[in-house]
Formats: sequence, C-alpha cells, structure tokens
Amino acid sequence: MSSHQAPDPSVGQAGKQRTVPIRVMIAKPGLDGHDRGAKVVARALRDAGMEVVYTGLHQSPEQIVAAAVAEDVDCIGLSVLSGAHLTLFAAVMDQLADEGVDDVVVFGGGIIPEADRAPLAEMGVRQVFTPGATMAEIVDWVRANVRPTPVL
Repeated sequence: MSSHQAPDPSVGQAGKQRTVPIRVMIAKPGLDGHDRGAKVVARALRDAGMEVVYTGLHQSPEQIVAAAVAEDVDCIGLSVLSGAHLTLFAAVMDQLADEGVDDVVVFGGGIIPEADRAPLAEMGVRQVFTPGATMAEIVDWVRANVRPTPVL
C-alpha cells in the first residue's frame, strides 16, 4: 500500500475546501412594481462573490419556482412591498413543496410588519429583512445560512 494519496479535487492549493459560489435568486412576486431595493440587494450579493439571478418584476410563484429549479439556486430572496407578502410567500413555499424542492433556503424583504414575521417563519421563510437592514447584514446572513456546494 502506497503512502502517497491522490490529491483531493475539492481542496485547493492552500489546503482550503474549494467551493462554488452561493447561487441566489432575487425575485419580485406579484404586482409590486418597486424594485430598487431588490436590485440593490442583488448587487450587494453579487459584489460579495455570489452568483445572482434577478427575475425582474411581476413574477408568479410558479415562474419563480420554475426559474429557481432551472437555475439550480441555493436560496431565493423574495422582495414584497405591496402588502401581499403573506399570500405571495405562502404561494412560493407551496409551489416549492409541490415541485419537491426542499433544499432551497427562502428569505425575504420589504414592508413586512412585525406581527407577520411569525406566520412567515411557520411557513418556512428563514429570515425577513425590513427597511433599514444593511447590505452587510444581508450578505452575512446569506453566508451564514446558505452553504455553498463543495466542488467535486
């Protein structure tokens, strides 16, 4: 038996685990036409080294989930400013379940009252960011709660 082992392709030259970037989808469900915040978050995540897919405005839950599956994202950030967050987040979570997608972290942001955060958490939304959240908070949360996939 040889004491020499083949190099592990998932470990880089510095001995650190190599990973692919976290893939994030930022989505605007429903009729909400305000996307400045979503674009700012998308840019901050991209600038932090993540791969970001932005769906654009007026996406249905079905479109969001279909795009998430096609793009093989690690997480979905939903931005809702219209007040329809409970309905829209629930529809996205239901669609993910219907498609058998159970490995995508969902978080959100927008004008979401404190009283609605517990119902969102109960449906599986992992975090809610409201106006005043810094880009550093969002980036740090995604890094801490979404695990990149090792390169094999």
